[in-house]
Amino acid sequence: MKSPLLVALIDELKKHADAKTASVAQKFFKEKITVYGVKTGTVVALAKKYWKEVKGLSKKEIFVLCEELYTSGVMEESFVVSSWVPKLVDQFEKKDIDTFYHWIDAYITNWASCDGFCNHSVGAYLEKYPEQISVVKKWAVSKNRWVKRAAAVSLIIPAKHGKFLDEACAIADILLLDTDDMVQKGYGWLLKEASRNHQQEVFAYVVRHKHVMPRTALRYAIELMPQSLRKTAMEK
Repeated sequence: MKSPLLVALIDELKKHADAKTASVAQKFFKEKITVYGVKTGTVVALAKKYWKEVKGLSKKEIFVLCEELYTSGVMEESFVVSSWVPKLVDQFEKKDIDTFYHWIDAYITNWASCDGFCNHSVGAYLEKYPEQISVVKKWAVSKNRWVKRAAAVSLIIPAKHGKFLDEACAIADILLLDTDDMVQKGYGWLLKEASRNHQQEVFAYVVRHKHVMPRTALRYAIELMPQSLRKTAMEK
């Protein structure tokens, strides 16, 4: 039985549900998604509202609530988790990476839920425990497409800060020939963010691999580069 707090939260989400919003949301996904049809801004506002009641609980109790939200399979409920968990960064422990992996592997079924959680929650975790990057790197060999994407997109925020260049390239190496476009876009995005602070290094990486790198990943990786570099990278 769900906690009264989650029942109240979910009731409010449903009150803001709109069939048109749900229909528009589906257009952004190839796979079938389960949504109420609530605008993202409204979800964020409700997550903040209920955080005021949640924040006094222990981290363990909050994680239990998060798992309850994930089990529904509804995308808006997953967004609440993505809002709450980063607020616990000061309480993160090394062992929490096992919980994060479990949630990604068991419950995440679309790119929005994957990116929303991994960018901020796992990203914040890695900035706190950089030595744990070796654990996340292993996700890249998973059979689960979302775990593989998670290996890349969890480094997005640290990469924006100029961190983990070698690790980003190592993860791209593992994912380089993956045929899944969600994985290709994930590591291509990571390389793009890494290029903000390490343009020449990322350009060299792309040129070195451009003859085998899927064009989807390549285009993402060079998106922020000057036209001259993009042209060179795209030449066959």
